[in-house]
Amino acid sequence: MNNVLELKGKRFVQESKKGNGGGAAINSKVVVTNNHVKKLQSKLQSLREFWMNEDKPFSGILISVHYNKIVAKTNRISGLFKGDQSNYAIVGAKFNTEKTKHIITYFLEDVDIEDSIKLLENVSKVLTIYFTDGISKEVFEQKILFDRIDFKKYFLSKTLFRQIVADVSYIDDFEVEMARKHDKESIITLFDIGVDVKSVFNKIGIDILSSRILDNRTVYLDENQMNLLYEKAPYLVAMATENLSDLSPDDFIEEYESDITSIPNPGIEPTIGVIDTLFDKRVYFSKWVEYHDMVDDNIPKGQNDYRHGTAVSSIIVDGPKMNPWLDDGCGRFKVRHFGVAAGAQFSSFTIIKLIKIIIESNKDIKVWNISLGSNQEINDNFISAEAAVLDQIQHENDVIFVVAGTNKSREDVNKIGSPADSINSMVVNAVTKSGLSTKYSRKGLALSFFAKPDVSYYGGSEEQYIQVCEPLGATFVAGTSFAAPWIARKLAYLIDVLGLNREIAKALIIDAARGWNDAPTPEEVALYGHGIVPIKITDIIQTPEDEIRFLVTDVSEKWNTYNYHFPIPLKADTYPYYARATMCYFPLCDRAQGVDYTNTELNLHFGRIQDDGKLNEINDDKQNLDDIGESRSYILEGDARERFRKWDNVKYIAEKVKDRRVPKKSYRNKNWGMEIKTNNRLDPEDGVGLRFGVVVTIKEMYGINRIDEFIKNCNLNGWLVNAIDIQNRIEIHEKINEEIRFD
Repeated sequence: MNNVLELKGKRFVQESKKGNGGGAAINSKVVVTNNHVKKLQSKLQSLREFWMNEDKPFSGILISVHYNKIVAKTNRISGLFKGDQSNYAIVGAKFNTEKTKHIITYFLEDVDIEDSIKLLENVSKVLTIYFTDGISKEVFEQKILFDRIDFKKYFLSKTLFRQIVADVSYIDDFEVEMARKHDKESIITLFDIGVDVKSVFNKIGIDILSSRILDNRTVYLDENQMNLLYEKAPYLVAMATENLSDLSPDDFIEEYESDITSIPNPGIEPTIGVIDTLFDKRVYFSKWVEYHDMVDDNIPKGQNDYRHGTAVSSIIVDGPKMNPWLDDGCGRFKVRHFGVAAGAQFSSFTIIKLIKIIIESNKDIKVWNISLGSNQEINDNFISAEAAVLDQIQHENDVIFVVAGTNKSREDVNKIGSPADSINSMVVNAVTKSGLSTKYSRKGLALSFFAKPDVSYYGGSEEQYIQVCEPLGATFVAGTSFAAPWIARKLAYLIDVLGLNREIAKALIIDAARGWNDAPTPEEVALYGHGIVPIKITDIIQTPEDEIRFLVTDVSEKWNTYNYHFPIPLKADTYPYYARATMCYFPLCDRAQGVDYTNTELNLHFGRIQDDGKLNEINDDKQNLDDIGESRSYILEGDARERFRKWDNVKYIAEKVKDRRVPKKSYRNKNWGMEIKTNNRLDPEDGVGLRFGVVVTIKEMYGINRIDEFIKNCNLNGWLVNAIDIQNRIEIHEKINEEIRFD
């Protein structure tokens, strides 16, 4: 077996983007006609009158644009509302029922709408005189036709006219969205209207306590307050989820064994954080658990409230002892356990606030396990409030959450429940011992696009249950709650023992689950994520002798972050390899943006360096090319999301391993290159300083071990090569954590 290699010492180079993107681009499948422009003008006028006559608790206007497709950032309105500042007026985004079109909500001033109506009126005049048959893509590209028009007569410039036409080509309609009423107490998120949330509710007649405000847009309302809000201002509600969550059920076998073997005292083992139900201090491994009860003393606590949390912590501490078939080679872990829920029902709002406090007060813990989950299904158009908090915490702090994929409570509940829609977290579904999806597993995706769950692991089934320790002794269980802790163990081993950062650790686990397998179907991703993680930690950090696996990590500062110094060994001036790469990062997310949730996109490019200096991509990705004019660089937004996982924070690119082996030709530059292209939806600074981790595997076509040659080439190219030798890393970990006594 070959050890995985860390490459350090040669920083990635940062490069700003060239050019401004080539100007306005019309929808190629649409002809912009005068009738359509007039229809949109009339609709805007009607909506303006609606808002003028509405007794609303804020100044401004909310208007939703119904686009005619899933639009890229560059195809959103950028002339009609607030010019090139229109993108900053977006306060929400969702898909239509069929998930084929964007519906994006803007917060505007009345003067913006007045200006937009005049713009459409002036554009209509030009179309009436000069473009009676409308403007198609072919007409739009004949710039000489526009040069003959005196646009000043119509209070327009040529550039503005073309931009408005381009905007209109992507718009079906304008509307005011009215939220569907919730009958129960809920966590409500309002559109960002630039006004203090307490002030808004006071004007509506709702007296909201400060303790029920999560942030300046998200609050917890009881049933009466909900009714009043929907009666007076339903257009303010961006998102709503019921506050009381039923705990996602797990199977417990009601048979206990009390003769569990003893356990040594803890030493320098790493600590994993657990946020769960209560923990019973009477169990045999209690010395390994530092317990904090966060549940209000006024809430009654019964024996059953200690079962789930105690069982989860028992896997983290001593799982392999109780389940020899799942011995991962990671040893034991200490646990800092925070009991945040008692009973089958709990307040999501309360837990959100507690999680923030817990993480802030326990900065030394890098890996956190959350096996709590809601029985309610996630929403297709927005991330849950719980998941959004986890994503924010992970972007701002050097931590990673492992979240259970939630279980079915009944047959009509199929989609995963919060917080398993957390994009930055590692979400884990369960499989049987045979590797098949369990009958209790629920399905992703999140926001109809993001690959959730991330991975799958063994969670117990009738074929082979998971043994855990509960307050009454050892018993057997099944559920995604008992699959997640095994992945938390692996992450903690990679981060705390082997010294890898969380980006690399997450990428290693996903890469190991995916392997060289064919791309999974959307249905397979919804159940299994990227695949089943190997049991043994050695199968993650070692490779067969015909493979070379190396790790690189850096931060993105500009549009292109690149490194052209990967010296893949040659054989007869060719490369006899298949290649794959997995990248992970933890972007800033914005729940108010709905389906356009992640603010930053990092796109991974890897391959040989051609004689023209461009990369010969291993996955033929033509996004983000420097030459905007190249026709091959144009990829529809929907296709980019489906084929290249655009906006997803996990990237996997790979060549297919084929029976017919054809080595790749080499170019003048004998190195391979990697480029990380950065795009931001809103603020250009969102992606600055964003760390990424990439795992690259190259497989020799003829089974030859070339790792020594690769290490030699790397040293000659200025890389510092560190082999991840388990025993060596353990010794370093022990040395760093040993207690020094002074006489």
